[in-house]
Amino acid sequence: MRQSSLQQVRHHREGQQRQYGLADRARQVGFTRVVVIDDDLGVSGTGRQARPGVGRLLTAVCEGTVGAVFALEASRLARNNRDWHHLIDLCGMTETVLVDDDGIYDPRLINDRLLRGLKGTMSEFELKLFRQRAREAFVQKVRRGCVMWEVPVGFVRTADERVEKSADRQIQAALQSVFQKFRELGSARQTMLYFRDEQIRLPEVVRGTAGQEVVWRLPSDSRIRQILHNPQYAGAFAYGRTGTTPGVPGRPSGPARHHKRLPEEWTVCLRDHHEGDITWDEYLHTPRILEANVSRRTTPPTGAAKGGAAMLFRPLTVWAVWPAALGGV
Repeated sequence: MRQSSLQQVRHHREGQQRQYGLADRARQVGFTRVVVIDDDLGVSGTGRQARPGVGRLLTAVCEGTVGAVFALEASRLARNNRDWHHLIDLCGMTETVLVDDDGIYDPRLINDRLLRGLKGTMSEFELKLFRQRAREAFVQKVRRGCVMWEVPVGFVRTADERVEKSADRQIQAALQSVFQKFRELGSARQTMLYFRDEQIRLPEVVRGTAGQEVVWRLPSDSRIRQILHNPQYAGAFAYGRTGTTPGVPGRPSGPARHHKRLPEEWTVCLRDHHEGDITWDEYLHTPRILEANVSRRTTPPTGAAKGGAAMLFRPLTVWAVWPAALGGV
């Protein structure tokens, strides 16, 4: 059974050779037919991603065609207890042994089953501990105002992971025109239509280029809203602007849903962190304008003109006919 993370596949070739060498070890101990399952090459065993190789292994074990499962560390075939104990149960029912560098284990024996279960729990704990440490270090740097992701167009990330305005005046002028036109029109859609009607292109950063590559395109409605909703253009450094609502797998709502948080609920919000294009008060006022522009059937609309019921008044013209005796027409 061959699997690893993508980084290990790329940079740790010795481990790759050791894992493929398990096929020779299986032949040395007497197995004539050896099948190498490497469908999950580059996929971690955390259980968060689909792993067809594990499904193929479980199917073969259930069919009773497997005599032994070879791995460098058997407990790392699944870095979560749910998948790991499921594999142990199936191996115990079909008399399949687990073989790794530490020894040979028969899941039917209570001592081997206990040892494999403890090692699986330790493997899951080890992975979660690494993630917890990395997460705490990440949040600590973020609280100091160090940006750990790509900055939006109009800004650059310095060597010490700070945020500074781009020196390109053309980019700065284009972004300032978006906020200026939004103040005049009071609508994100009308702002987008203005730029498209006038064939004015806006800059966009190409992902994965660390902000070094910028392309100019006609803006879409979502692009205009991204600029208006981004607090970095107000000189603020924010993290944790969205939250996750857990769901039930298999339900129509999906496994999880993301929602936007209010500014006071953000994990980190450092105002006056860097130079911006608008003030913080103007940034807070922008969502109110956009919310007022949304059509509501339950309350009277207060924003820009939009679709709905209307009444057309037509002026009435009256013609008077005078009698011929009075000399009129």
